[in-house]
Amino acid sequence: MSVRPTLMEALKSEEHLQSIKRELTRHEYILTPGQVENNIYFIEEGALRLFYVSKNAEHDIRFGYTGNIITSLGSFLSGKTSEYYIQAIRKTILYQVPKKAFIQFVESDIQSLKEYSQLMEQLALQQLERELDLMTDSPLERYNRVLERSPKLFQEIPLKYIASYLRMTPETLSRLRNQ
Repeated sequence: MSVRPTLMEALKSEEHLQSIKRELTRHEYILTPGQVENNIYFIEEGALRLFYVSKNAEHDIRFGYTGNIITSLGSFLSGKTSEYYIQAIRKTILYQVPKKAFIQFVESDIQSLKEYSQLMEQLALQQLERELDLMTDSPLERYNRVLERSPKLFQEIPLKYIASYLRMTPETLSRLRNQ
């Protein structure tokens, strides 16, 4: 009898989750507004950003890089169209997992349900931290909160996207980093 993989291991498995390994080029989109998100993605290598556009300005909401998962969560869970773009920041290798296969795997045993519950808890806590970031008036405080919580972000993601995420100009971010 074979050992059942963990949820994170299964995300990379064609056998367990019908995962499709994809290689994205820089700036390639895997989701655009108006589409329903029917996949979850495990990033093997590279980086992606989830963002929306309003009045011709881009607003970065979330990033994913090596070892992370990313999806337009609201659309994935509700089956409604997404308002977001998901775009490769650089060449990226990921596993695309269909929602149906993912849900079937998660519901197939108690351990997978526990892992899914833990994953959803992590995402909810990350969302709460993000909301606090957005309510923080001081650019320096926003920068410090994110730096403390996600130091690897500054190694993986170009500063122009981090500046958008922090609701500041790249110049302001550069000044804060040099203080």
